[in-house]
Amino acid sequence: MDHFCCLWILCLSIFSCLIAQGQPRRLDGKPLRYKKVAVPPDFLINSSGLEYGGDIRIGDLRNQKRADFIVYRAANSVDGGATQPCFLGAFTQDGQVLWKKGEGGLQPNRPGPVAIHDIDADGRTDVITLFAERPGQANPHTMQNISVQILDGKTGTLKRTASPDELTSSGGEGPNWVHQRILIANLRGTPTPQDFIIKLGKKLIAFDDQLNVRWTYHNAWDEYANCPAYIPAVGDMDNDGRDEINGGYYVLNANGEPRWEEKLGKNMDAVAIDYWDDPTKKRAFASGFGHVLDEHKSVILKLGASVVPHGQELRVAHFDDQLPGNQMLIRYNGHHREVMLVHNTGEVITKFLLNESPNNTGMEAVYWNGTSEAALLYNGGMLWKGDGSQSMPLPGLPPEQGNRRQGWYHCIPANVGGDEREEAVVYNPWDRYVYIYTPAPLNEETYAGFVPGSRQYNVRLLD
Repeated sequence: MDHFCCLWILCLSIFSCLIAQGQPRRLDGKPLRYKKVAVPPDFLINSSGLEYGGDIRIGDLRNQKRADFIVYRAANSVDGGATQPCFLGAFTQDGQVLWKKGEGGLQPNRPGPVAIHDIDADGRTDVITLFAERPGQANPHTMQNISVQILDGKTGTLKRTASPDELTSSGGEGPNWVHQRILIANLRGTPTPQDFIIKLGKKLIAFDDQLNVRWTYHNAWDEYANCPAYIPAVGDMDNDGRDEINGGYYVLNANGEPRWEEKLGKNMDAVAIDYWDDPTKKRAFASGFGHVLDEHKSVILKLGASVVPHGQELRVAHFDDQLPGNQMLIRYNGHHREVMLVHNTGEVITKFLLNESPNNTGMEAVYWNGTSEAALLYNGGMLWKGDGSQSMPLPGLPPEQGNRRQGWYHCIPANVGGDEREEAVVYNPWDRYVYIYTPAPLNEETYAGFVPGSRQYNVRLLD
């Protein structure tokens, strides 16, 4: 009888497992530190009493469906406001050195002009970057002695370089100048994006994959709290296969021509292009006074100055599992902890306080439970439910280092470990490690490989 019972229990267990394998499961694992990736010792520098690598980017450099990393440093000190790279180093998740270019450098003032993407669609990943070949002659306030370069991602070999007048004549002060980004975009309707935009102060410069300048755009507003978004956003708003560019005070078409221009409120610190009220049409989001608009400047939502006095950050994702579609999380009161979750009807669903993070910025949406579930919000080493009801600290992060703008942990959401869930790839530019957190339990055997998308090659990072 005992043998029969044991056999029955065994059969029942096997049967239950088979049934469970065929059933969808809710993915709600607690954070597990999947990897602590060391920046290679040859890529580190000692400065201000700290040993660190610098700013980080993620991509499949070797075309092996594995996440690799680029670390870069700038030609001038943070006091000079520079972001132009003079050193880049490529390495794997195991800390293996792939290649390096240049030397020295210090911590960039902001995450800056480096992107990883197969820009010429030849099947090999590229690194697109500004570069200071002669760091001693670099000036943090101009683009003189700076070139734009395309490097082979696997070897670091220079594929193309250019120093057009549109780039080298750029210079200036003002609140927008220190935020210099490369944004991958599809401006020609190609099967994959083969263009990119460099934002330099009041100017945008659009390049194709051969480094030809396609167009430039100038915006007149350049006063603190009354200027376009520090980092624009790209996305196809009119479904023509080509991207628009949202700067908060403007939306440009793929030819660099304004679809509209208007000074929409103060503190246009963060923008996005994403789905909102219509699942077939992307909209332009702007943090200044909490706006959502279409490509024709029709206002779909305006929360107003009394609700959003200082729109510091916003993220758009499916945050609330009780509601369909996307919602907007906005840090509505400047560099403070207050955030609100807004429904696509315009209703404010909830308000809550995030944890403190240096400078109180650094929000990012992470599809921690898979794309079929609601996203979580990352902030300063912690994951939050979109309604603020729960939070989970990421275990094992060391104390922060550095100054108030670079001392916290940046987050790049990416599926780098297993199954369909996103990991949180976090780093402190003033540290020697990159940390990868995954929801437990992790089954690496189910992993289909790393396939980077726009949320990786155009990662937002600290608006």
